[in-house]
Amino acid sequence: MTARAGTDGGTDDQGRHRREQPRTDYGGAVYGALLAASVVAGTGALGPYRRVGLVLLLLVTGLVFWAAHVYSRLVGERETYRHPTRAVISGVARQEWPIAQAAVPPAVAVAISPLLGLGLEGTAWFALSVALAEQIGWAGAAEVRAGGSRRRVIASGVVNLVLGLVIVLLKAVLHEH
Repeated sequence: MTARAGTDGGTDDQGRHRREQPRTDYGGAVYGALLAASVVAGTGALGPYRRVGLVLLLLVTGLVFWAAHVYSRLVGERETYRHPTRAVISGVARQEWPIAQAAVPPAVAVAISPLLGLGLEGTAWFALSVALAEQIGWAGAAEVRAGGSRRRVIASGVVNLVLGLVIVLLKAVLHEH
């Protein structure tokens, strides 16, 4: 998965959309990985899913949340995007795409889990681990790319580890009940 660079455009004095320098926003990738971890954790409460069902659930959830973020940006930033053109809409869609992309590594983990001899419970833990590693990795990459100090990179990793561990704890609790 790659967090894509997008443009964060504003409007000029005549209300026309203008392009600014590309920026990389890893927030969507971090958010998407946390979302994927939540999906995997939540499946324990719903009973054992077949692997294909979990793969589809991960991918469709990623796409739905991506679409929701695109829509909310276009509506929420109505002042910036007064008259959204196809180019503006596709630019926002590209910027938000890491949310959907973040579902792919855990989905792949689920898909290959039989090759590793994992049962359904092991598959869920494997996919959850992949999502957590992805989340921490993207957060660290964002800090490095932003020129953050070593301390900030570590702090970002720790914050994301704690967020991920909350999801792991949720999975463990849901599995118990």
